Amino acid sequence: MNKNSILKKIYSFHFLFLFSIYPLNAFSVVSLYETEQVKIDGDADDPAIWVNNININNSLVFGTDKYNGIYTYNLKAETLDFSPAGNINNIDIISDNISKTTLLFGSNRNDSSLDLWVLNNNAMNSDIESNSFKLPVKSTHKGYTDMVVYGVCSGHHEHFGNIAFITEDEGSRVQLWSYQDNLKLLHTFKNQDATQSEGCVYDSDNSTLFISEEQDRGILRAYKINKNLDFSSPIIIDNRSGNIVGDPEGVTIYKSNINEGFVILSSQGNSTLNIYNRSYPYNFIDSFNIIGNGSIDAVSDTDGVDVVNNNLGPLFPKGLLVVQDGSNDGKGLVKKQNFKFVSIKDVLDNIND
Repeated sequence: MNKNSILKKIYSFHFLFLFSIYPLNAFSVVSLYETEQVKIDGDADDPAIWVNNININNSLVFGTDKYNGIYTYNLKAETLDFSPAGNINNIDIISDNISKTTLLFGSNRNDSSLDLWVLNNNAMNSDIESNSFKLPVKSTHKGYTDMVVYGVCSGHHEHFGNIAFITEDEGSRVQLWSYQDNLKLLHTFKNQDATQSEGCVYDSDNSTLFISEEQDRGILRAYKINKNLDFSSPIIIDNRSGNIVGDPEGVTIYKSNINEGFVILSSQGNSTLNIYNRSYPYNFIDSFNIIGNGSIDAVSDTDGVDVVNNNLGPLFPKGLLVVQDGSNDGKGLVKKQNFKFVSIKDVLDNIND
């Protein structure tokens, strides 16, 4: 092989490598705030946004350090509390408007359990206003899963009430739990032939569960949740032969109205977030990355994501997107993980251009 051929192959490989890391068709947005990075023995993983309907300015963001516990942040990404709750890998939140409580679910790898904190909304707001909010170290309820737990997502179902799904680490099992006065295991199913399910999100309004599968194939699937709990016919939305690079990780839903909106998925291999239509057939729309803005570094290697559509003030008029950053590489810092806060308006403006 002559020198020109060798150089051509090198340039070709270099271009493909850069394309896989920085896709040419992705648009860019920036973070408005970032949290402090987790301590050296920690690993930030998954956020969950709590919208405070009593005082929107007192809304919170919870974020897991999957080796140590759960952080609580305000809307400026300032740390309000750290609860040493243990190896809480993923978390998710739903509000129960009847009881005026918040249900915070967590996958606890210390004892392979589904943990549930039942929090009173009025008490939470009062504690925030007095700068005394603390998430209890011990959860209110605990359900033992008999598997190594991983992702968790929650919502409401017309037949089963408040529900939560929890996925298995290094396995295909997914469990469905319900909560009224206690946690109850309703059903266990396999996420098709998945070797490892990862993140999930449940769309209560459309009774649809979305699950990302990492490792071998890298697939995003959707399951319709009917009262018969038939999981035999999932829909494959995307995979590595399509728009996913590397592992699909965190997945969340932005609601533009009760039934429409977008599914947002972390495509970890090229540090982008993919956007899909929330409605069947869940068409791919676009992808974006979160770049540095001079004072806050770029986002890479993202695990967990969460988004809400509520007006959370002038900086977040159409909602807030929170993403885990796999390497907080700001100047003078040891590269550890943290969370970045993005105005979802910036994302929507690019989609609508």
